[in-house]
Amino acid sequence: QVQLVESGGGLVQAGGSLRLSCAASGSIFNISTMAWFRQAPGKQRVLVAAITSGGTTNYADSVKGRFTISRDNAKNTADLQMNSLKPEDTAVYYCNAVTGVVRNWGKGTLVTVSS
Repeated sequence: QVQLVESGGGLVQAGGSLRLSCAASGSIFNISTMAWFRQAPGKQRVLVAAITSGGTTNYADSVKGRFTISRDNAKNTADLQMNSLKPEDTAVYYCNAVTGVVRNWGKGTLVTVSS
């Protein structure tokens, strides 16, 4: 089992930046892909960005060019650098780590972007 703890959320003005961090512990040797998802009020949870153990990345169209996902396999962390934030980026952001066929989730961190 993998435990994930997110940090770095908060309130920021439109156009600003935030950096989210996710720390993994537990059965970390089995983690393949790490990702960030987000869930806005009244909406489904959706993928924001993902990164494989080899460093291949994938982004939602809505964040391409603004967000960057990175990973430190030695420290078992995955960060999400968010620039040029928009009010529509407001959501709870969840860290996700895949082990085999299991998706492990953190409890989430709230990002609020004011206009």
